Amino acid sequence: MNTTATAGRILKLGNGLEVSITENGDASAEPNTGVLLLHGGAGSRSVAGLASALSEHAYVVTPIHPGFDGTPRVPWLDSVADLADAYLDLLEELGLEQVMVIGNSVGGWIASEMALRDIDGRVSAMVLLNAAGIRPDDAAQVIDVRTLPPAAIGRLSFYNPALRPNPATLSPEQRAGMAANQQALALYAGEDFLFAPKLRRRLHRVTVPVLVAWGEEDGVLSADYGRAYADSFANGHFKPIAEAGHLPHIEQPGAVLGAIGDFVQNVVKPDGD
Repeated sequence: MNTTATAGRILKLGNGLEVSITENGDASAEPNTGVLLLHGGAGSRSVAGLASALSEHAYVVTPIHPGFDGTPRVPWLDSVADLADAYLDLLEELGLEQVMVIGNSVGGWIASEMALRDIDGRVSAMVLLNAAGIRPDDAAQVIDVRTLPPAAIGRLSFYNPALRPNPATLSPEQRAGMAANQQALALYAGEDFLFAPKLRRRLHRVTVPVLVAWGEEDGVLSADYGRAYADSFANGHFKPIAEAGHLPHIEQPGAVLGAIGDFVQNVVKPDGD
């Protein structure tokens, strides 16, 4: 396997759930290790560039959350906690024993829930990119985007106006896809939408190193929210990303990759192991 994306495939997990994944990089270079990359509400395409860049250094698996990007969802899979359990099963199915889990937005929330449930110790480190999940200290730290039109969501999500999607240029199919993704996001996120009321009080039990990298200009989840997220972990590290919003890996890919590299070198593997 080379460092370009392979054709996606569907894996059937032990509980019968089928998950679509894309794989980048060489799985045989460092057997049983890899990166699990979890997308946010924008769908799997929003992390495709990051997956490609990371594949120069690691085997990268990017699942599509069932119900996103036109994939089917089974009725019993209806929460972030359910996705966390499913992706731990996915790591077992793939034979991955040492995994860095990277998640953006709701993907970061899923990562946090995975770390709490990881009884087999497969999650070795986490990177949260403008992650949702914890109860905010102030309601202004989290904006409920469920009732906002796509243009407004774009303004909140991107610092660079040139990167904001223009709804007028989208095809009917693209608009329908975005709407379906938002419906799936609302379902998984539950009644409180972007947070689980009790998650924050539990995160001190996560002892693996955690990098919380944050686009400082995020209009959906504030930088103060990100700092509080990092402080919730026993070994959390906060890194602001300037001139970036809710998807810093798209607006400032070099800064995000640099932050991940520094985190690995100085925190995850300080002795070069």
